[in-house]
Amino acid sequence: MATIRGQAPDRPAVNFYEIGGIEVDASDQDEFNVYKDPSWQPLLKLAEEQTELIRMRSPVRSRSFDVEIPFDENRSLNRCDGLIDREEYTKNGRRFNRLTIRTGKRTLSAVTCRMPTIDTVWTVEHLLKDTDDVKAYLQLPDEVFAEEVSVAGLEEEEKKLLDRGIVMVDTEDPICAAASLLSMEDFMIVALTEQKLFHRLLEKHCHHIYARTEQTSEAFPGRLWRIYGPEYATEPYLPPHLFEEYVVRYTGPMVRTIRKHGGFARIHCHGRIRAVLDYIVEMGADAIDPIEPPPRGDVELDYVRREYGKELVLFGNLQIVDIETMERLQFERVVEKSLIDGTKGTGRGFVLMPSSAPNGREITPRVMANYETMIRLAVQFNL
Repeated sequence: MATIRGQAPDRPAVNFYEIGGIEVDASDQDEFNVYKDPSWQPLLKLAEEQTELIRMRSPVRSRSFDVEIPFDENRSLNRCDGLIDREEYTKNGRRFNRLTIRTGKRTLSAVTCRMPTIDTVWTVEHLLKDTDDVKAYLQLPDEVFAEEVSVAGLEEEEKKLLDRGIVMVDTEDPICAAASLLSMEDFMIVALTEQKLFHRLLEKHCHHIYARTEQTSEAFPGRLWRIYGPEYATEPYLPPHLFEEYVVRYTGPMVRTIRKHGGFARIHCHGRIRAVLDYIVEMGADAIDPIEPPPRGDVELDYVRREYGKELVLFGNLQIVDIETMERLQFERVVEKSLIDGTKGTGRGFVLMPSSAPNGREITPRVMANYETMIRLAVQFNL
């Protein structure tokens, strides 16, 4: 918190992002739970015992951008002119979930898939396929997006942590909710060529996301937040002026609400961020992650520190692919460079952190050694 507040810490903070951040249960014997594998246990323990923990928690259900239509006790639709079906099934060892929504004369469907060896969810069929689907989706009543907001889980997690770390409120923004409904190529076409329609789609999600942000930031004030989604409007997907249209305009009010209640807004934005850093500062953001260097990003950490370090706490800038593939001495040089570039000169603060985390079933000795290197070099580093 000293780093986040812009105060001088005793050393650079080090965080493993999802490891120690997302909620996992290593004892769960579900075949789709990769974290039960013995190779994961030393890494999970290392995060818990030797890093600055940032628990990523939501005040609503997981994947809150998915449509949830309320039913009464007879399973008939409540206050909605449409129908919904959900189906879960296993095929070829993979777990699928199908969502079907009938609204007016149109049927919308989406399918997600999980594999037992990788902890991720793939959308193999997106809910919206064309502009007619978008228009049908816009006819869904607001009740579809009703959600129960509660900070009880956040407060409980904070009590468990004590002084070992903090709870970070994790939330999507309107562009994440809207873009996730379409395949990447369809999203780009609609966002570029049907801008009025895409604005309507963003506005559709603003009501409940803004309400959630207001309720949570008021009931759970002064905490760190992570807002994910702005990367959808970065190059090469969309030109920078549309970042202003789709992110500053719709995500900015979330940032202002969080800060109004003493909180800190961290913008999660992978990839090429150089052209949108001014916009992120303009929104009033307190922090940014993960600041990926070329070739995955387009800006070096020392540039961001020099040009924006007084306004933003910097989280990054280690690549997960480097953790997984580099030998120890090579990775040491990468970590040392991040520590130097993230702390040189004057600035608000720096947290050494990877861009993501392994999501496979096995943690190799090389991966384990590189995570240990992060801690060792951060502890030894002289500010």
